[in-house]
Amino acid sequence: MNPIALELNETLKEANPHLFDMLSTVGRHLFFPKGILTQGAEAKEKAHRMNATIGIATDADGIMHLPSVMAEIPNMKPEGSITYAPSYGLQDLRVAWKEALRDKNPSIGDSAISLPVVTSGITHAVSVFADLWVEPGDTVILPDMMWGNYRMILSVRKGAEIVTYPIFTEDFKYNLDAFEDMVRTQAAQRDKIIVILNFPHNPSGYTVSREEGQRMADILVDIASQGTNVIAAMDDSYFGLFFEEETMKESPFALLCGRHPRLLAVKMDGATKENYVWGLRVGFLTYGASFEGDPAVAYDALERKTAGCVRGSISNASHIGQALVLKLMRSSSYADEKAEKFQVMKARAQRVKAVLTDPKYADAWDVYPFNSGYFMCLRMRHVNAEALRVHLLDTYGIGLISLGERNLRVAFSCLEENQISELFDLVYKGALELA
Repeated sequence: MNPIALELNETLKEANPHLFDMLSTVGRHLFFPKGILTQGAEAKEKAHRMNATIGIATDADGIMHLPSVMAEIPNMKPEGSITYAPSYGLQDLRVAWKEALRDKNPSIGDSAISLPVVTSGITHAVSVFADLWVEPGDTVILPDMMWGNYRMILSVRKGAEIVTYPIFTEDFKYNLDAFEDMVRTQAAQRDKIIVILNFPHNPSGYTVSREEGQRMADILVDIASQGTNVIAAMDDSYFGLFFEEETMKESPFALLCGRHPRLLAVKMDGATKENYVWGLRVGFLTYGASFEGDPAVAYDALERKTAGCVRGSISNASHIGQALVLKLMRSSSYADEKAEKFQVMKARAQRVKAVLTDPKYADAWDVYPFNSGYFMCLRMRHVNAEALRVHLLDTYGIGLISLGERNLRVAFSCLEENQISELFDLVYKGALELA
């Protein structure tokens, strides 16, 4: 094992041996190298005459670039857009995101959290998380309705066993009892469990209430207190899009940070949906744990391992994407622009709810609860969801997503308000035709 990795491992063992035990084999071997990048950083600071360390091209004007590229971003200098970014991410962006994370999740309080490490979108954040913390044969607990890419990342690539619980009861309530039964059953069988919480939930569009979220957090803390190592990973891809009063407006991450030495909270989020910049591919991975001694030292070790994972896969996330997100967050109009888009999304969700109260639909489908995010789901009563999806696409040019035999996902995020009633009428018509 590399000496740097051994040093980071010793730091984590001293700060929290339970957390060290949670690391995967890959995670224990990961480190941030002191090779070219470290030497380049030293040269950037001291090589005031000539710097021949980093693999980019320069000229008399600075970073060599194509004028046609920079014409698309006229207010940005090449040094702040098209050169390499650190594997950790731009420092100013990391600091700004951490400050914003605390503002949006006040229940974190005084708990120490890591500085976020930048990833190439939230999918990459999930993949980096899996590399560090998921070992072949580990159990990952998820609801039965889930984002399909979890299976690719966690099961296919990492060899984990995914076990599921029914996310909703038969009367369409959030199934906290099933969640508790599953995590306690798995904890009784093994020394380490991994739980992924995704709110707003993809595909259902449901976010727990504050009471439900607190109960989930307390269940995980109780399991940790009984001797099981618990990794709770929050996929907060659609964070902030909470449309109803009773919906919890924070990530469960805020309720778990620093609660127990055997509990590691991991927050995976990003600018993708929060800031409506899907193609910039800027995500973040942040840790919340409990340590002996100075938490900054232990978090530094975790950040180094995480940045080493980024370095060993994609080298670094897009500089221009990060720079644009940082400029956006510093803009005086940032809050107003986000609020405007939020109201558009909320109005669409409310329109969907209003349309679905029409009693004519009652015999065709049931509606899963939704209160947030981009999506909502129907459970078809009499027709196969995939057959209906194909029928709607071929006959009416309507595109939906089928999930299993009975569920259809509707992304109201990409529907104008005046299209919503027509869409559900066509789904209803198609269902009658197939039935």
